[in-house]
Amino acid sequence: MPHLLPDSGPQRTIAASNFVYTVGSGLYLTAGVLYFTQAVRLPAGQVGLGLGIAGALSLVVGIAVGHLADRRGARGVYAATLVVQALATAGFLLADSFWPFVAAVCAAVGAKGAGLAARSPIIRHHGGERPQEFRAYLRAVTNIGISLGAVLAGWAVQVGTVDAYRLLVVGNSLAFAGSAVILFRLRPVKPEPVVGGPRWIALRDRPYLALTVLDGVMAIQFKVLTVAIPLWLVAQTSAPHWLISGTMLLNTVVVVTCQMRASRGIGTPSAGALAYRRSGFAFLVACVLISLSAGVPGWAAATLLLAGVAVHTIGELWHSAAGFEVSFALAPRHATGQYLGVFGLGAGLAEAVGPALLISLCITWGRPGWYVVGAMFALTGLAAPLAVRWAQRDRSAGPAAVGVTAQAGAAG
Repeated sequence: MPHLLPDSGPQRTIAASNFVYTVGSGLYLTAGVLYFTQAVRLPAGQVGLGLGIAGALSLVVGIAVGHLADRRGARGVYAATLVVQALATAGFLLADSFWPFVAAVCAAVGAKGAGLAARSPIIRHHGGERPQEFRAYLRAVTNIGISLGAVLAGWAVQVGTVDAYRLLVVGNSLAFAGSAVILFRLRPVKPEPVVGGPRWIALRDRPYLALTVLDGVMAIQFKVLTVAIPLWLVAQTSAPHWLISGTMLLNTVVVVTCQMRASRGIGTPSAGALAYRRSGFAFLVACVLISLSAGVPGWAAATLLLAGVAVHTIGELWHSAAGFEVSFALAPRHATGQYLGVFGLGAGLAEAVGPALLISLCITWGRPGWYVVGAMFALTGLAAPLAVRWAQRDRSAGPAAVGVTAQAGAAG
């Protein structure tokens, strides 16, 4: 990465807040489910049901809170979501049965989804001429923070005592609170002037909704690394099991070092559309390489898996950069939070359906399922340029136009 720290003070503050936050996220992502199953002793089925309910809630909350950030000022709204996350996470310590667990995890996951939408106007305001590049920098910071949090969580998992898991929860809560404290070093972001038209304009913008769906399908690729590859490696290949960590490490290093560089070359929605197309074909090639790792000697399986992960990660860089570009460039400034809240629906749906889909196709069906998944990514990448051109035509009436489609929807 050419610069370890951003040039401007506000960007450094946002990056520092993001880093502290993602260390806490790494703690939870690594051992959060284990806390509820091992320390609280909830059945795994109940934990899965509660997380599913929370995920569905977060899809709805993100759009509403994003709109609130547009109207009331993003810094205060985003800080409030961090405080709610800190309190809800601390509430995990009191969740000793199913319904208290559901209440706490719904508050935490809902606040997380809301925070991602509320943060978008802050990134746009302080991100300079190319907020998309700054968002790519934050993604690299996110990977570093989550990796550090995962290492710290590994200690709690290794110790395995109730007190160790509770200490992990306390650390998670403190990280979210610390992120909010750092954020208050920023000056408040004044809301953009209100533009006439329907309030929920993003939900009426059909080209943007189409891009949201396509990005959501493509976002299933994130679950390939965390769900499909570990299960495939253990069940279908003779590669050493420690290679699961090796594949994650390879992915993390490439994303941290290359995400900004990949985003720098994608400066228009048209370039973003082409990046979507390239990423779809990269995922197709990766799926083929991974599928071939079954039924071969251990060294060959390891080589194919690492090659597949390397190609997959290149596709991930292009996919993320494309999403950064089109989601910001096609969103009106006065409705950034609302639009990015809508765009987040795609990733939320991928989070909900991705694991089950990949397990059904890649693990249960086997090698043909990998080909189907790869073809799905390639076709999605081919469809993205069509959706981007539709959105550009819809905005061609002028820079202030919210979209012909949206206006037609308002009149209907």
